[in-house]
Amino acid sequence: MKVNGEIIHLHSEISLADFVAQQGYRKERIAVELNGEIIPKSAYDDTMVTEADTMEIVHFVGGG
Repeated sequence: MKVNGEIIHLHSEISLADFVAQQGYRKERIAVELNGEIIPKSAYDDTMVTEADTMEIVHFVGGG
């Protein structure tokens, strides 16, 4: 799959929630676009991602 322009190989289909956790993201601090569609956080557990997908992850950073 392609994530933020980089190729990431998946061994099998995985839920979006598990994928972002494995990548070190905190669910509450990101927004995910999967194949051109913004995925609501409430759907992360039920949304499956595969090698064929393209994803953009925006990580929010606090500070001032």
